[in-house]
Amino acid sequence: MRTAPTILHLDMDAFFAQAEQASKPSLRGKAVVVGGLGPRGVVATASYEARVFGVHSAMPMAQARRLAPNAAYLTPRGGFYRSISEQVMGLLRELSPLVEPLSLDEAFVDLEAGGAAWDSESARLTGERLRADIRAVTGLTGSVGLAASKMLAKIASEQAKPNGLVLIEPGTERALLAPMSVRTLPGIGPATGDHLRRAGITTVEEIVEAGEDELVRLLGKAHGHGVYAMALARDDRPVVAEREAKSVSVEDTYDVDIHDRLRIGMEVQRLADRCVRRLRGAGLSGRTIVLKVRRYDFSTLTRSETLRGPTDDVAVVREAAARLLDGVDTTGGVRLLGVGVSGLADYTQEDLFAQVAKAAQAEGGVEVGGEPGAREEEARGDGEARAHLEAVAEGEAAERRWHPGHDVRHAEYGPGWVQGSGLGRVTVRFETPWSGPGRVRTFRVDDPALEVGEPLPLVRPGVGPGAAAYS
Repeated sequence: MRTAPTILHLDMDAFFAQAEQASKPSLRGKAVVVGGLGPRGVVATASYEARVFGVHSAMPMAQARRLAPNAAYLTPRGGFYRSISEQVMGLLRELSPLVEPLSLDEAFVDLEAGGAAWDSESARLTGERLRADIRAVTGLTGSVGLAASKMLAKIASEQAKPNGLVLIEPGTERALLAPMSVRTLPGIGPATGDHLRRAGITTVEEIVEAGEDELVRLLGKAHGHGVYAMALARDDRPVVAEREAKSVSVEDTYDVDIHDRLRIGMEVQRLADRCVRRLRGAGLSGRTIVLKVRRYDFSTLTRSETLRGPTDDVAVVREAAARLLDGVDTTGGVRLLGVGVSGLADYTQEDLFAQVAKAAQAEGGVEVGGEPGAREEEARGDGEARAHLEAVAEGEAAERRWHPGHDVRHAEYGPGWVQGSGLGRVTVRFETPWSGPGRVRTFRVDDPALEVGEPLPLVRPGVGPGAAAYS
């Protein structure tokens, strides 16, 4: 284990909620909750103002609304958060080639590997400079932990929250860890924590006192040795740059269980399209198509099919997903559907059978053994049912496209964001990250002057470094 605190852990503060507050002047200093807003939605992030009421990540949204009824509840803007994350990760890569992202808002950095720090003083200066750079570039704040290991750096960043920096000096680790809960250590979740508590072990110091043999007896050989080493502040895990993606997937949870088999099939096709768009966006292809179905009783089924070679062909993924769905009983209804592709590669091998099928369709051919007349009638029937469902969906989409928190632009009033919609109306607050709180106006959902907008940058273009959206 290294002797200098040159492992840095960055954790952006309440990332999604903070980004929303920064882009919406009227929400600054107020409780903001971001997540799925349907009956089965969960909290993705809560601002610190919302946490005062007990709201936290992964909490059911219905419970959050009971705890903080006056908070602003917004749906996530994934592309917006990813663009900010890319800016932050770019700053980290300027410090070192060894950057290990854990999520959009969290990463480890080996400062020594990049020559950015070699002792406590240089590490602290680098950490403070990083925090200032993040604020200047994104307008947001992040907390930094510095230590001689990944485990301790993460503990330090947690202590630094919000908007701070904590450096753990080598030699002080054992004293720091001793009074902390066993849950502080990596690999100890609720179940393991309860198991240790029943054995009379609730703090890190009590783990050390119990001894390695007792930990092995309680937790098993591998886990016991690992937990005991962590309790002694021993963590030799290296910072691993750019973990390779193992799969690309998308999924949707539905407010009301879907029972109609045709609708389920259409949802799977739509998810397959989204999955392929994400796959192509990453410049990847994959061999294994995966279908995920969570049924009405919360039972989750996963089915997969492996192709002859990697593909990013939407027709191939659609057909495979449809075949997988054929083998799943959805009689009682489904609450979640997902489509994914794994076995990733950075090249594509065209599926020969898909090419043959496409050629046959182009020439007006019919599958061997098929009845042309019957197939035409079946296709016409399917087409009418599909058109009906699409028409219904289009009517619902007029309401659903105005998601709370999402960006809009009005021909007369300019950029703003959706406060809410329903009963054929949409309420918009017109403000920008650089303005004061804006005025609220209400429009018909089909108002031709109102359109979906693009997120504005949090730092005003052309103003210069340090021009954050808010201070």
